[in-house]
Amino acid sequence: MDTKRILITGASGFIGSFLVEKALEKGYETWAGIRRSSSREYLKDERIQFIDLNFADKEKLTVQLKEFVAEHGKLDYVIHNAGVTKCLNPADFDKINFHYTANFIDALKNADCTPEKFVLMSSLSAFGVGDEVNYTPICLLDKPNPNTAYGRSKLKAEEYLQSTTDFPYIILRPTGVYGPREKDYFLMLKTVKSGLDVGAGFKPQHLTFIYVRDLVDAAFLGLESTVSNKAYLVADGDVHTDKEYTQLVKQVIGKKHVLSLKVPLWLLKSISVIAEEVSKVTKKPSTLNRDKYKIMKQRNWECDIEPLKNELGFSPKYNLRRGLEESVEWYRSNGWL
Repeated sequence: MDTKRILITGASGFIGSFLVEKALEKGYETWAGIRRSSSREYLKDERIQFIDLNFADKEKLTVQLKEFVAEHGKLDYVIHNAGVTKCLNPADFDKINFHYTANFIDALKNADCTPEKFVLMSSLSAFGVGDEVNYTPICLLDKPNPNTAYGRSKLKAEEYLQSTTDFPYIILRPTGVYGPREKDYFLMLKTVKSGLDVGAGFKPQHLTFIYVRDLVDAAFLGLESTVSNKAYLVADGDVHTDKEYTQLVKQVIGKKHVLSLKVPLWLLKSISVIAEEVSKVTKKPSTLNRDKYKIMKQRNWECDIEPLKNELGFSPKYNLRRGLEESVEWYRSNGWL
């Protein structure tokens, strides 16, 4: 049997590096799409082959892909994981998450390099605010109405992919992804370890999570299944209030006494605006910004994963406790915590 050839974009990032590990584990000829300037800290396996794709220029990208096929053969699978979650300029969300994705899809088709399956890593943020009265889960039949620049850019990429013909795809919309190497949830762990728990607003949040290894499993189930041209919400199936999440973090880290502070949403919004303005001066994207404020303000992140379980056979191996324990162990052994 011929070895399958896979390209994973955004391979140097948190999720991307785990996707690469799984592809190697499965015996694929694995191509990591990264910029020349990107870190290869988690891409040191000698079997990995690298390619720097010019997503900004569709014509040049088409030529690149034609040359790739001529030299190496056709791509069997593609996981398009490249994208941005925070930007100095909000217009960059659209440019990178939407336009670059559209360029990539067009270039694959124009280069006669349409894969057997193309997996787009989207986000639950493409749906926008869920039901914050009765807390009913977000489901696939809901009409997406994203309220962030990030969410809108992801939805536009999804819609472009769905509008293409003769291009087999799966769209994954994960909720909050955490695990070793992740930096945003890590900040929360670090804060709790320092003895402080800072919450957004006074109304309970219903939070959902997906451990990075489970998300990777979902991506490969999508690639290798006969199911095509479908979208799925991805979570581990459990729901936690923000209070329950903090309690679990405290237990896993081994921190008994933590000062809990609830920041009113109006104050959090002001801090987010200031942080965004400061980031424009420092030229470094801030973790806290207007977009992130809307995400933190959102009260209901429950989502229906039954289609993913029924159609792709997804069965998460990690609940939140197990995932946090493995993450904290990694953060400690790597000197982060």
